[in-house]
Amino acid sequence: MRHIEKTYTAPARHWVGDGFHVSPLFNHMQGDKYTSPFLMLDYAMPQHFAPNEAQSPKGVGAHPHAGFETVTLALQGEVAHRDSTGNGGTIATGDVQWMTAGNGVVHEEFHSEAFSKTGGMFEMVQLWVNLPAAKKNTAPAYQGLKAADIPVVSRGDGNVRLIAGHLDGTNGAAHTHTELNMWEIDLPADGAMSLPVPENHNLLLVALRGTARINDRDLLRPSELATFNESGDSIRISAEGDAVKLLLLSGVPIDEPIAAYGPFVMNTREEILQKIQDFNSGKFGGLH
Repeated sequence: MRHIEKTYTAPARHWVGDGFHVSPLFNHMQGDKYTSPFLMLDYAMPQHFAPNEAQSPKGVGAHPHAGFETVTLALQGEVAHRDSTGNGGTIATGDVQWMTAGNGVVHEEFHSEAFSKTGGMFEMVQLWVNLPAAKKNTAPAYQGLKAADIPVVSRGDGNVRLIAGHLDGTNGAAHTHTELNMWEIDLPADGAMSLPVPENHNLLLVALRGTARINDRDLLRPSELATFNESGDSIRISAEGDAVKLLLLSGVPIDEPIAAYGPFVMNTREEILQKIQDFNSGKFGGLH
């Protein structure tokens, strides 16, 4: 069994723009070797938004990224996205947006027009996934994964949605640049399941709803994130009473230096300076 190495409790929330009230569960600046290839996870906990009567939608205006991928999972609510490569669309409940920033992209994210009009419950997870040096300057790409196209595997008493990776012979919906798994796990009240984890993967587990017991010993409470030690090839998850929803992240670590500045994640300071220059000179393109 893989056992918990460290548990992160959700820090105070802050606003990203005026549409995303997030708690950063971890980030690459904390120096935890057990989180690679994942760089950051922001959790916008369930929150009710009233209908928006303003002229402009709530969200985040045009901003750049380079050197990694952003993954947005819509648990409740809707987000409209567009970027400088001409990609875009609406991420509805259950959908996933997987954007490869690569050598540089500009994008914006706002509450969708429909959600802005009606209001309602809003809950999102945004994850940053690192790219290895050989892929940091790949061309930007966009995967809009609809809920109906994300396969679900029955396991134990519950279900696993395979956003990325593979389980029991079924492949996840997303194309990834490195070997990783991103699974959304649902267990009914008092249910349990065991899951395999490749021994060469780092492993993280996020409790989104409900309290889970891990390996029949450790508790993982709502809005907590756990990293795991490197020994073992499986975990057991059981629901403590109420139903639980968790996000499992595992992947082969990228053992390379990280140089980061705001929305850019590269390998050296010189590469960061080059990305800033590229952005300022318009090489990332713009929104029209």
